[in-house]
Order: sequence, then structure tokens, then C-alpha cells
Amino acid sequence: MDEYIADRAYAPVYRVMKERAGLAERLSAAVESAGGQVLYASRTDRAPVYFGIETPGGERLGLVVYPFTANQVLTKNRPVDEHRLQIRYGGQQSWTERAHPVGRDLAGVDTTLVLGVHINIDLFIGLDPQLYDPFPMGISVEFKQSQVEAALDSEHGWHVFERDNIGGTRRDAPRARDGLETIVLFRPERLLDYVRLERTASDLELDPSLRFTAAVDATQPALPEAKTVPTLHDLEQQFDMSSVEILEVIKQRNRLAVAVRGGVAEHHLAKRLDAQVGVAEVASLDEDGRHDFDVTLADGRVVRVECKNCSPQRYANGDMKVEVQKTRATQNDPAGRLYRPDQFDVVAACVYGPTGVWTFRYRRADLLDRHPKFSDRLAPLQRVTNAWVDTLEQAMAEPSSAS
Repeated sequence: MDEYIADRAYAPVYRVMKERAGLAERLSAAVESAGGQVLYASRTDRAPVYFGIETPGGERLGLVVYPFTANQVLTKNRPVDEHRLQIRYGGQQSWTERAHPVGRDLAGVDTTLVLGVHINIDLFIGLDPQLYDPFPMGISVEFKQSQVEAALDSEHGWHVFERDNIGGTRRDAPRARDGLETIVLFRPERLLDYVRLERTASDLELDPSLRFTAAVDATQPALPEAKTVPTLHDLEQQFDMSSVEILEVIKQRNRLAVAVRGGVAEHHLAKRLDAQVGVAEVASLDEDGRHDFDVTLADGRVVRVECKNCSPQRYANGDMKVEVQKTRATQNDPAGRLYRPDQFDVVAACVYGPTGVWTFRYRRADLLDRHPKFSDRLAPLQRVTNAWVDTLEQAMAEPSSAS
């Protein structure tokens, strides 16, 4: 029988055990501690929980919240400093016998949150709804005591970090396109700031690296009158693009998710390539399974260019890092996600994540590090060192590895 939450249909609605009903009450208290007011809350023994709230600035919002239990329990053969969030609703048999999609408001009015509620300490764990749709019921999301302390000790009660997102027994490929997901730990009084972050990230379908940057930018609490629904001016400022250019990027891509995740970086790359001396023509391909650009140089050579986003987090020595691997795995092929060096000529690494600037560093594919186990494939994680250059022409002038 269909169930409804706040007269809205979400698929599916879960019955929540009595001992977990307190998670919704913690969320209501967090709205109040953030300066907001709960105007309506649906049943606490059902998930998701729907909240109608009013912000300190008078803005009224609808929140669809999936609260999950997070705790720290000593477990045999697990690190003693480990905390975990458990993605679990319903009986164990139901976890694999049907899909568990995340409820979303297609009209874009309500905002969906996937949150861990830590039962031992005053802390919430924010997950990316895009990556957990459908919910992989039965899994745990682990994080460390040092990350908890960073959030609790932070002046602003906010800590952002990246977590490896790997495949498992149910899924060969990781949920995150580049193998990393962004997680935000925050104190209850920052809940409305997290809602603002999630609204922006979901509306733009930000990939984990851009989500990381947006989350770091949100470290300092917003003013009470801050709006949750972003204006077009906000996007123009963030992406350093006019409104016409933003709309054109979205229009030219096959899917909005692809447009925002890769389209912004590709748009800037196309402009910079077109402006470089020695480049005669830039052609964007936008085809699954192919590189991103065919670039014709003034001497007639055609260079195949692959655009990748650098991680917001650097190596300890300050080097930037970029993941160079495919989105999808090939069934029964352990090297299926790894590129061969002959699949494109040059990688253009967008450094917006670690620097906040839409610029690029270039490196020939045949000069990239190889995978230690599969010598005919590229390593999935590459260091962006001083060997990477500032223009495509400089990259092509480098002697090949065979020279």
C-alpha cells in the first residue's frame, strides 16, 4: 500500500524502529539551534521525514530528510578510532530484493538531505544524495576520530574532507565518478548552512571536487538573512561566466549532470585553448567513450585532449593531484576503468578545485605514470608537478617517452 509523507508521495516510505525515531527529534532541535522555526514535521516513525521550516531571514523551505544512525562502537578487526554511519532502512531481505531510490522533488521546491545523526555526540554527517541514489542498503560509511575532532574543535563547527569511494560486492565501480566523495561534518547549529550548501550542490549537480570547494567556501556561517535559493548572479560570480554562457553550456550537453560536472571546466578549457598561440581550431566532441576535444594546431596536427578536474586536496608536499580513469568499469576486466596511453594525446588538468582559479596544466599521455600492476595502462591518480606545462603547444613540444 502506498504511503504518503506530508501528502507527498516518496518511493519508498520506510517504517522506522522506535529507537531510531529520536533522530528526527534531533533534527527538529537542530533547526531551532540554527535560529530557524519548525512549521511542520511529518511522523518520526517514518523515513524520509518532511520538515516545513522558516529561516531567521523569513524564507520558508521544505526539507526531505533521510536520517541514518552514526556512532562509534568498538568492533573486532576494525580500527579503534573509527566511527561509522549505517545506511539501513527496512528488513535485511529487502535490501537486495528491490531498489531504494532517493525521494526528490522534481519541481525543485523541496531540498533532499541524506544525513547521519551521531548518537554519541552532537554532530551531523552530510552525504551527497546524488551518490547514494539508489541507497546501497546495508553498507557503512566510515570516518575517523581525527575528523570528528576537527569538526568539534573548529571555530565554526564545520569540517570538510574527501573519502575514497570504492566498488564492492554489489557494485564494481565506485558511486563517485572519480573515486572520491565529499563529506561534511557539522554541529547542529550549522544545519541551515548545510541546507544552503545542499540546495546549491543539488541544483547544479556538482561533482565531488566542486562540491568539496563549495563546502569549504561555506565554512563560515552565513548571515541570518542569507537566502537558500541561489540567484543567477551567484552562479555568474562562482563560475566566472555570464548568464548566457551558463545557459549555453547546459543547452549543449546531453544531461544536466554532465553539463555541470564537466561542462564548466570544459567550457573554460575550450576558451583557453582557442586563445592559445599555435591553435587553429577547437572541436568539442561530447560523446560517451571518447576524449573531450579535437584540437587542430597551426601546423595541421590534430591533438586529442582529455579534460579532468584536480582534487581540491593536495599531496603533503603541495603537489596537486588529478584522477585519470574512466567513469564506468568493464565487466570482468580488472583494468577496465584504466586508460591506455594511446586513447588521447594530452590531459588538461583543471586546477579550480585546489586553487579557485579556472586555469589548466597540460601533460602528454605517454609521459604520465603507468599503473604498477597493468603496465599498459595509466595510473588512476597522477601528480600535477612542475613537469606539467601551461599550454597545449608546450605539452606537444615535450619529447615522448619513446624518444
